[in-house]
This record gives sequence, structure tokens and C-alpha cells, in this order.
Amino acid sequence: MATFNLRRFSQPDTLRAIRPDHLIRLLSPHGKFFADRGVTLPSLGSEDGLNFEALVHVFMTPDTDTPSELANALYFIHEMATPDGMDELLLEAENNGIRLDGNPDPTAADVAIQVWLQNPDVLERKHAEQDLTRKRSFEYFQTKASPVPKLNNPSRQTLAALEKELDDWFITKKRGGGSRVFVFPKDDAVWFLVRHGEPFERKSVIEGGESTGLFFRAETFDVLVYDRSLGELRMTSCSKGERDIYQKKFGLHLFGNEEFFPGTSKFTLEPLRTDGAKSLVCNDVDGMDWAKLTQIEFFWGGAAKEFEIRKADDVFAAFAARERSLPAKVRIRYASFHVKFTDSKTPRTVTVRPSNITSYTRDDDSTIAEKWLRNRGFILDGK
Repeated sequence: MATFNLRRFSQPDTLRAIRPDHLIRLLSPHGKFFADRGVTLPSLGSEDGLNFEALVHVFMTPDTDTPSELANALYFIHEMATPDGMDELLLEAENNGIRLDGNPDPTAADVAIQVWLQNPDVLERKHAEQDLTRKRSFEYFQTKASPVPKLNNPSRQTLAALEKELDDWFITKKRGGGSRVFVFPKDDAVWFLVRHGEPFERKSVIEGGESTGLFFRAETFDVLVYDRSLGELRMTSCSKGERDIYQKKFGLHLFGNEEFFPGTSKFTLEPLRTDGAKSLVCNDVDGMDWAKLTQIEFFWGGAAKEFEIRKADDVFAAFAARERSLPAKVRIRYASFHVKFTDSKTPRTVTVRPSNITSYTRDDDSTIAEKWLRNRGFILDGK
């Protein structure tokens, strides 16, 4: 699973947020890996010559030769490169004798990578504390077409037409033009990286010791993945407007139909009721050791709109201890699971709602967790 972590580091703005000398120090031990993929890294001590576009391509196309230690390093650095993460790491650096480079204006990524290079355990520990409360949401849209039509890699002309329509929408929504769609074909899926602008921001900044205003439009990236076998488009959580425009325009330009990806439900939680603890079996899923139901919400309705949340280290074990079972007919609004992935010492959270939305602690957990969800009947497969 480690190879999927590189895709999390495949956004150009993430790479450019790191001082080149720090990035070269991180990547240099894996020089042969990059050289085999046509990327020559600058020597240590040099700040010129980093080919960011070539690095992005490598990170978007991981394979079995990808060094797992590099993938994990990039994952933890990316996760902690936030203002809150920076505050925590500056304090930890002081408490653990980690010497930073003295730059008075480091980015959050600069701090994270320096801590990792000197003491990766510190970065992992602080990340684990933050991971207790953070979630990642994905939205899924599966075609009703049967059989699923074959998707050929889109031409530059097709992408240009798609970008034009996306630009029309982004400009109308005051986000500016200049959107780009980058394509990364895989064996079983096609990954799309959509670059576009955000609304303008005004911030007070300090320059030369003086306060001044900065007016700018930030750049952002959305990730969409098309599963060739399922006819399914999934995307990282974005605004409703962005979700709708991606559904329609990707359907139109890839398959000639704006309604190719309807917003119908993908998930069901009925296996919890019908199969009980057996619905958590995962010994047929590589990369996943066990799963436990830790929280579930029932909606009883009525005039008072009553709902009930049951929470435990193991909800099924708690019910069994009192000779109880899940209510037979009440609506289940969501369920959260602690999942022990093989690549991690500590379990991570997967939350499922009976719609087309689910959440993961890590984006890349979705690949393994969905095999389990599909095998146990939590995924409707468009039926």
C-alpha cells in the first residue's frame, strides 16, 4: 500500500513549498529509483536543476519498485505541512534537540521535512495524534450503463474541450480561468488531476518589517479517479458546484453523456443488520488485518426527530454481552469502523454512509477498504 502514498505528494504546489536543498536531501538516497525513470537529481548542495514536472509524473505512477520508506516519508511530511502541524513540530524540535536551518521564513513543509530527516519518529508521533480526529471524504458516482463502455485515453483535443467548459464555470464562479486537466492512466483506472484557481484572497503580510496587503488567487488541485471495470468516478470532497460540474462534464467529454455519472447511492449498511459481526470479516482482503464496528447512528424519526448513537470499542461485542442485536427496521444513518491496515501499527477510521459518500483517515485507504466493503456487500454495484 505504500506506493499509493506517492500520489498524495503529486501536486506541484506541494513540491514547490519545500526548499530545493531539503527536497534533494530527502530524495537523494533514492537516486537510482529516479534515474531508472529518467529523472536525474541535482547533487547535494545544489539548489538548481529539480524537474518538478518529471517528479510529479514519477509520483503519479508508483509501481512495485517504489521505495516504501520514501513513500511513507512523503506521506507524513505532506500530512504535517499545515500551520497547526508546523506549530506542533517547532515545539517538538525544541524539546527533542532538532536543529532547523535557521531560515527565518520557512514554510510548513520546510519544517516538516527537516524534522523527518533528523528524527522521523517525532513526525510520526505528532501525526498519529492529529490523525485521531481528521477524516478524508470521497464521493462516488457510478454509471448505470451496462456493459460499462471502454474508456480510451482522452486526446489533447478532448481535454482542451473539457478545460474550456470547466473554465467557463470557474470564471462564472469568480475563480478565474486557466484550468488544466492532467491524465495518468493506470491498468485498472485513470487518474485525473484538475488544476484551477480559488477565489481571490486578501491577506496582511510583513515585508521588510512593514505591514502591507497581498491580493492573490491561490492555485488548488482536485483529484478524480475513473475505475475502468466499474464505470465509476470518485473524487475528493469538493464544493457541491464543483462536484456537479465534474459529474456532468467528465461524463460528456469522456462518454458523450452528461448523465453518465448519476448521483445515486453507492453504499448500504444493511449487512450490519443481516450478517452481524460476520460482515466485518476481512481475511480475503490483502492489506487489511481486521475491522471493528465502533460507532453507529440510528434515526428513529418521529415528531421529535429522534436519533441514537451507539459507541464502543466493539459495538457488536457490547451488544452480544447484553444479548442484544441491532434494531430490525430503524434507519442506519452512518457507521464508523476501526480498521487495522497491514502497513500500520495503529488502526485507522473508515466511516460509511448509505449514500455515495464515505470517509477515510487516509485518502489511499480507499483502495483496500473498498475491496472489503464490496466483498461484504456494503457496495451496491449499481443494482
